[in-house]
Amino acid sequence: MYKTLECRPDSYRAWYEQGHLAQKQGNDREALICYRRALEYSPQDYWAWYRKGTVLEKLGEYNEAVASYDRACNLKLHNYWSWYQQGFICLKELGRYNQAITCFESALDYNPDDYWSRYRIGEAWSNLQEYNRAITYFDSAIAMRPNDFWAYYRLAEAYQKQGKLDPALLNFDRALTLKPDDFWAWYQKGIVLQQRDLLLDAINCYQHALLINPRSSLVHYQLACGYARQNKVNWAICFIEKAININPKTYLELAINDPLWSGYRQKAGFMKLIKVKQQEYRAIN
Repeated sequence: MYKTLECRPDSYRAWYEQGHLAQKQGNDREALICYRRALEYSPQDYWAWYRKGTVLEKLGEYNEAVASYDRACNLKLHNYWSWYQQGFICLKELGRYNQAITCFESALDYNPDDYWSRYRIGEAWSNLQEYNRAITYFDSAIAMRPNDFWAYYRLAEAYQKQGKLDPALLNFDRALTLKPDDFWAWYQKGIVLQQRDLLLDAINCYQHALLINPRSSLVHYQLACGYARQNKVNWAICFIEKAININPKTYLELAINDPLWSGYRQKAGFMKLIKVKQQEYRAIN
């Protein structure tokens, strides 16, 4: 680790360049040492604080990374990357959604045409359950990049969480037009259709999702529920058994406690299945 440090640079520029080289070579701990030494020589240098932040972020030291990016931002208010990276960590790693919004808005001050900052602000507002504000930003992102799957998907989610099922369906369909093999878009579209009591259409969506991920216990269970609501007993039992086989802990509990299955718990065949699966589960745990 310390091999390249044996020359012991004695200036800001030398430490910074050695840190940059170490970072490019993947020697992140060494790079961090170098950037810290560079900052001892030049504590007001934007680039050393920014590079230190990128190394700390890669090392998973997120609070220190945010602090480093913040110092960079204070030294150079009108910049893009330090604001964006600080916002990204606050959004994705630390759950500081209001701080993330502030950072992304500052990034937009520098680059008003940036799609990603708009999209991330939408995500942050959605995480804060401020869905109208989230929708505004996702719409803005789509206006800039009308063929982006993720903006349509997140927009559909925001409408779904508001209970606005028609625009949710519309935007899941738009997302699937752009990415027809996306598991989660098919699954969530199925959930929305199920919420509208369009069970046949919902089952069709779950079947599409199952083609993409045949081992999804989530989809097997939703298919079981869909068939149960249609009183298709054999199909319902078939799919709940598949869900239990994949994830016995979760779906045995649901089979025993979910009110949807209360009628089935009066059926000998269903209870025999539950008993057998409980025995199998205990045998391996």
